[in-house]
Amino acid sequence: MSTIRVAGAPISWGVCEVPGWGYQISPERVLAEMRDAGLTATEVGPEGFLPTEPSELAATLDRFSLTCVGGFVPVLLHDADHDPVPEVQPLLDAFVASRAEVLVLAAVTGVDGYDSRPVLDDSQWETLLRNLDRLHRAAADRGIRAVLHPHVGTMIEQRDEVFRVLDGSVIPLCLDTGHLLIGGTDPMELVTAAPHRITHAHLKDVSLPLAARVQSGELTYTEAVAQGMYTPLGTGDVDISSVVNTLLDAGFDGWFVLEQDTILGDEPVDEGPVLDVVKSVAFLRSVVDARVAASV
Repeated sequence: MSTIRVAGAPISWGVCEVPGWGYQISPERVLAEMRDAGLTATEVGPEGFLPTEPSELAATLDRFSLTCVGGFVPVLLHDADHDPVPEVQPLLDAFVASRAEVLVLAAVTGVDGYDSRPVLDDSQWETLLRNLDRLHRAAADRGIRAVLHPHVGTMIEQRDEVFRVLDGSVIPLCLDTGHLLIGGTDPMELVTAAPHRITHAHLKDVSLPLAARVQSGELTYTEAVAQGMYTPLGTGDVDISSVVNTLLDAGFDGWFVLEQDTILGDEPVDEGPVLDVVKSVAFLRSVVDARVAASV
């Protein structure tokens, strides 16, 4: 694992920014279990989960031998009357002070949750693309790498929307293998078509039968997550090994963030979500070990 950079994410423990998502485990338990699973870095999770004051954030993570990668930031981008740059400036301040690297942007709809979204007209698309480039520049001015995260239930979900961003802006992408697949983009197609636009990765495995029920409208995204749509790496229908190897072959040197979105009904009384995280860490280790062995 020393040949790649691997981080965790609080959403694997059910910690999410969506109101009513499910039971929210305490930061102390999440960070301790992250450390014990063999992870040494994390994204920060939703606003309010970890301290925002940089020295307090650094001290909190240091207690669990973790460092800060950056974090997922839902931002309204398509409204001409809303300027997203000022709202991310405090986050950039915190990321710079805590030596984080990545601002992971999601183009939210303007309403809570990920179960419905409007259709944008050409003017709104122009505003969205312009704001992406503005945020990319604002982050770069502070030494932070902004990336766009295609995400189910946001304005960049489907394949044509992902490629419209590639054609109409300069911002790099966060390759989220799960959200791309559910939104209709083959992750391997994107890795092959635009490897140098991908500078951050969220690794998810997916149950394709449940994903198909989201695509057909039979289940909402939230319902499918609650039923276990995301599975430990290597147990679902995404070819994680090929994605990782193809990215590395193209020179990818960003973070691989292990994400398995989950929804909890209550505080786990047994090991809980960390068991799946441990399985994902072991699978990714096997991919890297096989790669190293093949190069000898």
